[in-house]
Amino acid sequence: MYNQAIEEFKTGGIILKNNQFAHITTSDSQKIAELKSIGYLTTEMLAEKDLTKLWRALTIQMFPQALTASSQSEKLASLLADENTNLRTYTDQGNFSVTAFYNVALQLLEFLPSIDFDFSNPLVAMKKINLPYTNDISNKTALLAAWYELLCTHTKNGQLLIDVLAARGFFVSLYGKINHPLFFNGKAQPVFDTDKLIREVVYVESSLDTDKDGKLDLLKVEVIRPSETNTGLKVPALYTASPYNQGTNDEDGDKRMHSMNVPLTHKTPNNTVYNDIAYHSPKLSLPMPRVKVGTTKKAAETFGREFSYTLNDYFLARGFAAIYAAGIGTMESDGVRACGSEDETASTVAIIEWLNGQRTAFTNKTDNIQIAAWWCNNAIAMTGRSYLGTLATAAATTGVAGLKTIISEAAISSWYDYYRDGGLVVAPGGFPGEDADVLALECFSRKKQAGDYLTVKSFFDQHLQKITEGQDRTSGNYNSFWDARNYLKNVKNIKADIVMVHGLNDWNVKPRNVYQLWNALKELPIKQKLILHQGQHIYINSFRSLDFTDMMNLWLSYKLYSVPNNAAEVLPDVLVQDNLQAETWQSYQDWDSNETVQNLLLQQHELVPENSELQDGASNFQDHLNEEDFSLYSANHSLWKEHLLQVENSPLKNNRLIFKSAIFDEEMLLRGTPEVTVNVSTNKDHGLLSFMLVDYGNEKRLKPVPTTLARKSLSLGFHWREDDLTEFTMDKVTPWKMISVGHINLQNRTSLWKNDELIPNTFYPVSLKMQPTFYKIPQNHQLGLVIYATDMRMTVRGNEEQSYSIQLAESKLSLHLSKTPK
Repeated sequence: MYNQAIEEFKTGGIILKNNQFAHITTSDSQKIAELKSIGYLTTEMLAEKDLTKLWRALTIQMFPQALTASSQSEKLASLLADENTNLRTYTDQGNFSVTAFYNVALQLLEFLPSIDFDFSNPLVAMKKINLPYTNDISNKTALLAAWYELLCTHTKNGQLLIDVLAARGFFVSLYGKINHPLFFNGKAQPVFDTDKLIREVVYVESSLDTDKDGKLDLLKVEVIRPSETNTGLKVPALYTASPYNQGTNDEDGDKRMHSMNVPLTHKTPNNTVYNDIAYHSPKLSLPMPRVKVGTTKKAAETFGREFSYTLNDYFLARGFAAIYAAGIGTMESDGVRACGSEDETASTVAIIEWLNGQRTAFTNKTDNIQIAAWWCNNAIAMTGRSYLGTLATAAATTGVAGLKTIISEAAISSWYDYYRDGGLVVAPGGFPGEDADVLALECFSRKKQAGDYLTVKSFFDQHLQKITEGQDRTSGNYNSFWDARNYLKNVKNIKADIVMVHGLNDWNVKPRNVYQLWNALKELPIKQKLILHQGQHIYINSFRSLDFTDMMNLWLSYKLYSVPNNAAEVLPDVLVQDNLQAETWQSYQDWDSNETVQNLLLQQHELVPENSELQDGASNFQDHLNEEDFSLYSANHSLWKEHLLQVENSPLKNNRLIFKSAIFDEEMLLRGTPEVTVNVSTNKDHGLLSFMLVDYGNEKRLKPVPTTLARKSLSLGFHWREDDLTEFTMDKVTPWKMISVGHINLQNRTSLWKNDELIPNTFYPVSLKMQPTFYKIPQNHQLGLVIYATDMRMTVRGNEEQSYSIQLAESKLSLHLSKTPK
């Protein structure tokens, strides 16, 4: 019986819920065949008819580190079959029962007797924790099937039991004896010796000359592959394009940070249309390719420890290669960084074209000895978070051959939505003052090699100045520079299936980036999956509550090895982490709701239903602080946010308006993009509005960052690397939680590229869509809309003597709000 219903069980003082979405259902005969294929089920065990003896033998197999009969006997004695009898004694007496089986199973899964389960009825715990179990183990087939399910079950500490078995050395006996990947329950197993991984460097020749030196840019690539590829095995490649992986110029970036303490300025009204600013690729004359003087299969350069991603590490033991490349303008590559440009995309794609056999690479930058990716099976996936996931998205929009899938985590889909919002310069969360030129400089790691940097310094300085001019921090408008960095324009070219992962509280790469990509992909004949977590700008492959690594194993085994595991059907289309209950994930068909849009109208301090009797009038606020407060809040954004949202006795009560709904009498679900429409005037010829959507009510909420439950407890293979076990845990009671945010320049009411007139003290209708969300509002809470101007965390801070007025009866909040499904 395998049940994916989510229930909770208090274990060791922590709420634990077993959520496994990568488990696939198989027949009993298939289970037995797979147990045989991995060497778990021996000929002697297959011939055994006595259930007790077979159970004992199955258990002994869980301890491959026990090399003698005495050691194996000690392992059996370390487990209890019931409250008073260890497993060795219990089986010596010829005993067997379902209760004893699951008592032992829970201990193998690292649960603790008395704390996590009761010996008298372990099935109660199995059910509550949502672990697979059966009530009937009355024959040999049922016993083997139950043991198969046990190996496919997550332990208390967040890994499949078969992965725990692997970490103990179970698959070592297969090292060097098989020359193919091995799959169990549709997922690749760690049968490759990571001590013998081959590390080599090649230099891929691009079709770019971004540093204008008259030679095509060469791109350094670090390759890690199983040694078995030298004896005929062809493997897929997991490619991570990371501009950070050869180092960063942090001090230079800090010096180039732009001041946020500058005033918003008036923009001259115009009638600009999109065609006026649309980007068109220039026609370039490129140097001729290098003349090859020979070929080889042996690299001329190796490397030590790479700047790795632990998900890639996990797959290196499972028959995949890991590829790392930093791209143009990075240390030991040619060219210059351009932050999101089409050259950067082409640089990323060049490595894929080498992997699929369509592009040349050399052993070094001088000898012109060609080396192919002869070990690759032409199936490629891209992985990585943030800039790394962004480049994966960029590469996918080219439709490059061989790219079968990308796993894009916290990825940008349009760079304008990273550095701008609504005609405003808006900093990514945590990096006020950063812009495209800052990031280009930080990632230009050629600067770290003085001799190489000398050859390109003058050109790069000019190149960087062009980026500064193109990004246009003066207007904040969408222009040709940003249009060139909008991957959404090329979504129609995507052929790769896509897994998207994003934090609903990520104010660095804001949720709009993944929301727009998700919706744009719907018209394409590809498979797309979406995972929304409650975190900020993080990886989620080490969570205890979600089998993310197993899900990606199922997915990549399907996409890159063509394993018929039905991953596209098994994995949910949309998976969302619950914001009210710890360790809870729920699946949906889409992000948006089919519910009718609800309008809540603005009245004095209230959000009221649209059938309410309305009072005319206006509410006013200012956007000026005394110098002491301005300095305080500019440096302490958390305190500013606390005071902004504080309802009573707030020092910022005159700098914002708060409108709150009636108290909800039951739990409500908010989905999609809230939209705000206001009729606003200001006393100047320029201005901005900012909005926050807030859950008001005292509640224990999830901590903003995951808690580390155990250091280095997730084994990625035998004698291989580890990862920390993490999870979102409950925090102390807080009075509010920000749900969404939005900003707009009042001179961009019509579009992001057109400047509208703004006459002082004149009312104008303004609408904007806030950042998309997926949020449960608890019973007895209120939904709040906070309206203000300067956002200390994100917008410029002019601190002018400026005031705003909102006409209430003509303003509203529109959203998809419904009762939570029971």
